[in-house]
Amino acid sequence: MADALPPVFLATAIEAVMKAGAMQLAGADNLHVEKKGAIDLVTQIDRDVERMFRALIAERFRDHTILAEEFSVEGEREARHCWVFDPVDGTTNYAHGLPIYCSAASLEIDGQPVVAAIYDPTRRELFTAERGQGAWLNGAPLAVSSAESLIDSLLVTGFPYTVHKNPDDLLALFGDFLKRARAVRRLGSAQLDLAYVAAGRFDGFWELHLQPWDMSAGALIVQEAGGTTTDGSGGAFSSRLGEIIASNGRIHAQMVEVIRSRNRTK
Repeated sequence: MADALPPVFLATAIEAVMKAGAMQLAGADNLHVEKKGAIDLVTQIDRDVERMFRALIAERFRDHTILAEEFSVEGEREARHCWVFDPVDGTTNYAHGLPIYCSAASLEIDGQPVVAAIYDPTRRELFTAERGQGAWLNGAPLAVSSAESLIDSLLVTGFPYTVHKNPDDLLALFGDFLKRARAVRRLGSAQLDLAYVAAGRFDGFWELHLQPWDMSAGALIVQEAGGTTTDGSGGAFSSRLGEIIASNGRIHAQMVEVIRSRNRTK
């Protein structure tokens, strides 16, 4: 990505998540909620926001494809330019009236996110990043924390919607981190978890059962804030792998070792 990116890419990501936030706030008091699974919820706002986004991209970038939560089809063609979008990240929170949710958009070129935007409408916080140019919160530069060890770190994680089927491994790994860290939180929005790592509010995040739209934007924001992202075993990060460790970089090897140690005991 040596060449400068067209400004319209980041501008489009920002416009999309800001519009999404306005729709989320407007619809919060009159939600129609359905079940996609035993504990996996979807609202009409999820679908309306994604329709808005798809129309916006189709109008501006006809040769780009979209990977998003509600209407993507398995095996759908992906072009070199692929937008990855979550209309409401934290739908369960949103459906219950808990104000911890956001919308997230990234543009991936050849599989790598190059621009990203995450917007939390309840706090009016806009997290953005452009590859090689840094990350920002409402226009102010972001930087990860300076924690050097897990015992001095505040960590965050999440559980998949399939947690009821196989909770033991997830809870065992949660316990391993809980024994080593200052504290561990679980907010219910992976994209905000990542944004908060970038902002230095959390020192590290792990989750091993995610979709691309749960982490593509946040991963770039962490990277551009000076942090580190890998897969669950410490290898190269890709939003398509379904897992991520994100940290301030200083505690990354320690986080990887906790997961590796747990895997060795299986």
